[in-house]
Amino acid sequence: MKRVLLMLPDAAVPAPASLMTLLAVFAPLFTAPSFRTFTMLACGFLAQSGKRTVCGMLTGAGLSRLWSHDRAHYFFSRARWNPGDLGICAAKLVIGLLVPDGEPVEVLIDDTLFRRRGKKVWAASWFHDGSALGPAKTGYGNNWVVLAVRVRLPMVSRPVAIPVMAKLVIKDTASASRLWLACRMITRLAAEFPGRQIGVTADSAYAGHELKRLPGGVTWTTRLRSNAALHDLPPAPTGRKGRPRKKGDRLPRLAKIAAGAAFSRVTVTRYGKTETIAVYAFTCLWYSVTGTAPVTVILIRDKSKTGCDLALVTTEKDPDVAQVIERYAARWAIEVAIEDAKQIFGTGQARNRTTAAVERTVPFTLACQAIAVCWYAITGHHPADPLRRGRGRLSARQIRQWQDGTCCAGNGTSCLANTCRSWVLAMCGEQRRHDDPAPGQGAPDQGRDSW
Repeated sequence: MKRVLLMLPDAAVPAPASLMTLLAVFAPLFTAPSFRTFTMLACGFLAQSGKRTVCGMLTGAGLSRLWSHDRAHYFFSRARWNPGDLGICAAKLVIGLLVPDGEPVEVLIDDTLFRRRGKKVWAASWFHDGSALGPAKTGYGNNWVVLAVRVRLPMVSRPVAIPVMAKLVIKDTASASRLWLACRMITRLAAEFPGRQIGVTADSAYAGHELKRLPGGVTWTTRLRSNAALHDLPPAPTGRKGRPRKKGDRLPRLAKIAAGAAFSRVTVTRYGKTETIAVYAFTCLWYSVTGTAPVTVILIRDKSKTGCDLALVTTEKDPDVAQVIERYAARWAIEVAIEDAKQIFGTGQARNRTTAAVERTVPFTLACQAIAVCWYAITGHHPADPLRRGRGRLSARQIRQWQDGTCCAGNGTSCLANTCRSWVLAMCGEQRRHDDPAPGQGAPDQGRDSW
């Protein structure tokens, strides 16, 4: 016998109007019943102070006794909506609100492991996990490639990464390549913003032949491997018969290039400090990765006296060396954002197992995180926020730490995410107290059919 889900009559959602304005942006992605479920689960995810499982989202929305849990699980496992479209909509929301018009869109790429248990969890396997304890840096679970938009917010001086899209790594398929998944997301994002410059920054794992097919207007910056096969630019045509050369002579290894290079001094601001470092930049071909497109290699010397401490490569034409170095240093923001997603917002706590549910839950929770940050940035932030935190007035040093995001460095999380999360919980609690019926004026389940 086919199970029929009971639908509650539509009613005004008693959630803050500023939040509903942001959620309404996602309405075209769903059917009317699914959008109502999406709204309630998103509100419940943000309002939940405990475990953010699927049933925990219902509890956070105050619907655990009003809606069947099947309705929430149906939304993730069988409802008609696409997680890729959800990520694009979240990216449009973040870029439209927090990235000034005409400025390049700075994108960060990284992957992370959400630990799971059980043989029946879709796409779960053993992956590298840099946060694992012990010498064997491996863990069992779902591996996700995450795309975040890097923005500047007025309440902090450091760059902030807002995760908006995610793709699941599936072994023994085309989706096993993290670089392939990252390029798919970048291609989709570039198609949604034609004519807009998009700068991608990733670590050394995201460099391969897929970069030969980058969309127009997209630049890629990554760390250069020490054994990279670099070539000189192709020589001018000689006029002889035959195909002209596509690449020049093979260049020496990076260590040998750095030993004989003439480094210059450049002032950069990275990791909250302004310092002068020695750099050497040159243009060449990384034929196996970017083909015939020239790249700029930047060798950075911090402490060593002969070689180089870090080598960067970018596909940007005639780049500003200092900006490239600062851009790569800002890549750390996505590490903080992923840690915030796990430890503060509760991404990955849902225990779905089926294919559709696994592939949808993490993109859904990351979209909720993006909504929460946007909501706080445009509605909740007050310049005196760091002064109001705690029992007493903060010292100048503590205020600087809050602005730099280092006051919670002991557990690796961001003070911005903590403040944003606390504000969201306060707003949700205030709204629920406002909408609950007064004592003696109705049954507890009559004053609120949602939220």
